[in-house]
Amino acid sequence: MKKYSVYIWATLAAIVSMWVLAQPDAVKTPPQASSHIKTLVLGSGCFWGAEKRYEAMQGVLDAQSGYADGSGFKASYKAITQAKRRFDENNYAEVVKVTYNANMLSTEQLLMRYFESHDPTQKNRQGNDIGTQYRSIILYSEPEQQAVAVKLQAQYQALLSEAGYGEIKTQIKSLDAFYPAEEYHQNYLAKNPNGYCPDHSTGVVFKEKHHKQPNNKALLVGKHIVVVDSQSYCPYCEKLKKTVLNDYQGSIPLHFRYANQLKGLTLTTATWATPTILFIEQGKEVYGHQGLINKDDFYRALGVFKLGDSEAYKVAFNSKTDAPFCKQYDLFKNSKEGIFIDKLSGAALFDTKDRFNSGTGWLSFKHPVKGSVTYHEDNSHGMRRTEIRSKSSGIHLGHVFAKEGPGGADRYCINATVLEFVPKDKL
Repeated sequence: MKKYSVYIWATLAAIVSMWVLAQPDAVKTPPQASSHIKTLVLGSGCFWGAEKRYEAMQGVLDAQSGYADGSGFKASYKAITQAKRRFDENNYAEVVKVTYNANMLSTEQLLMRYFESHDPTQKNRQGNDIGTQYRSIILYSEPEQQAVAVKLQAQYQALLSEAGYGEIKTQIKSLDAFYPAEEYHQNYLAKNPNGYCPDHSTGVVFKEKHHKQPNNKALLVGKHIVVVDSQSYCPYCEKLKKTVLNDYQGSIPLHFRYANQLKGLTLTTATWATPTILFIEQGKEVYGHQGLINKDDFYRALGVFKLGDSEAYKVAFNSKTDAPFCKQYDLFKNSKEGIFIDKLSGAALFDTKDRFNSGTGWLSFKHPVKGSVTYHEDNSHGMRRTEIRSKSSGIHLGHVFAKEGPGGADRYCINATVLEFVPKDKL
């Protein structure tokens, strides 16, 4: 009888096992059960920028935009953005489902980044995005995540209060269901390479060493370029640095600041978008640009800022020509040994050792610094010429004439107003 009972139980166990294996994944494995692969669903305003920032964190396996914590209708972007649901407490929130390896990225580290990446004291909004879909919310999958969230919220509240902020409005709830957003929302920033990342962070962080404020006293005198950078990963900021700013060597100083590091400056452009470029004079904004800017537009804006409505601007951007024997030519024609640089980018263009007196009234060189210029066909004014532009900034420099230099060398005929001179002992 005993052997028969064991046989019955073994058979029953086998049947149950086969039944379990046949069930959907949600039934087979309880969520988060004894696994280091965990998920948290986090809402901190618009999910576009947040998704990309989480994906950039070491230990994050996936970040997926979606909707959660709503009821009464089918979740979709069209539905949650209807005007009638703007202040509906049953509306779904824009969220990001973060899947992470807890052995590489702890729940505490993830949630610290979450709190620091937005303003949790704002209710049903982040910056100019207003409505219940933008609420701050943490939707946990297991009790340990809830405990960590509650602990960190209390710690962050103390830091925010000390900095003069109000009460945290972040909701902490158990996840009921997550609905992936439409495909065009997934990896949105990668699909839209020219834009900005929304950054509504308060600047208050958990680690004291990050609280240091730069001294902006120098920005109150003269002209400066200030780039509002992101405190977390921003692909547009990285692209701006790589394609435009990393090669900038101009005489107008370039500074990077976070949005909370602009004290003392008088600004008119909102600074919640990263990157934002600000052209500052005597501490006051002259011009601002939100989002990624290409090299041509950056240097044209810098040209207006630095050169104004001058002859140099007209030469640089309208391909005009200096008057022969102009004041700048007289200043440069007998300058001591050194390098002539691009007036905007600061890139080296011509060396005095290659200069010669052509008697034309324009600066003349046998050749430019290697790789510093580009060549373009110019058929204006009924002539066939080769135009020379600065490779770094794209500004017009002049023309090159074949075999018109000493010893049959080419003659690079260059406008002096778009150059600056750096003596050899200053290089």
